Amino acid sequence: MDVVLLIGVGLLTGVTTVLFGFGGGFVAVPVLAWADAGLGADAMRVATATSALVMVVNAGFATAVTPRRVLVALRGSGLLLSLLAVGAWAGALATRLAPSGLVRWAFIGYVALTIADVLLRPGFLRPHSQEGAAPGASRPLPAVVGAPVGAVSAFLGVGGSVMTVPAMRRAGHSMHTATALANPLTLAIAVPATVVALAGTAIPAAADAHLAGLVDLRAASALLLGALPVIAVLRRRPPRIPDHVYAWSYVGLLATVTVAMLPMA
Repeated sequence: MDVVLLIGVGLLTGVTTVLFGFGGGFVAVPVLAWADAGLGADAMRVATATSALVMVVNAGFATAVTPRRVLVALRGSGLLLSLLAVGAWAGALATRLAPSGLVRWAFIGYVALTIADVLLRPGFLRPHSQEGAAPGASRPLPAVVGAPVGAVSAFLGVGGSVMTVPAMRRAGHSMHTATALANPLTLAIAVPATVVALAGTAIPAAADAHLAGLVDLRAASALLLGALPVIAVLRRRPPRIPDHVYAWSYVGLLATVTVAMLPMA
């Protein structure tokens, strides 16, 4: 039954990968923490590590099928991508050392702060420019944000879209463009985080948990089995969603994930 549920959640992560650039992190982490609850205090650590592997595959696939005319907005972002990777490596190492309870509450706290930020601060629900605006109206993300975004994202196992999508909205991008660009940025974070997770010390209590390092391979496989076909279909036929509805849906998903995590805290 756990595998069937994870495949179903995988379908949802496929949708959130395409529509919100999440790659699976925010949706997958609560479910993975529940699925591996038998690991006790290590469940959250395994959840964030497994989420990183899922995001590598989902975000990589979504990036590969994203139109080049969209990805061109990241031209000249080599330094940003490099700093994202360096920060992610540090954040993933910190997760291995931090108490599990700290990671769980940091996850809940960060999502709650993000919800407050996008609701109260201008620029997300009402961006400064939309698709169809004059060329050059949108601005690239500054490279200096790469290291902190990568570190926080890898520490919490959330990819990076929850930080980069609001930032790109405030830089003038539509939701469609911001969420599409979140996938290559997530990939830069998830790859080093996954390497660190796979090299993690095995958990003694998890002899039958199908772990490679700190990654639950069975859970990751089930999530990807559900996610990849959905990504392929939605990238070919993306739904037409009004920008303001798109933005509010993003906020609603963050709120849902926060509520789902509270009983596990």
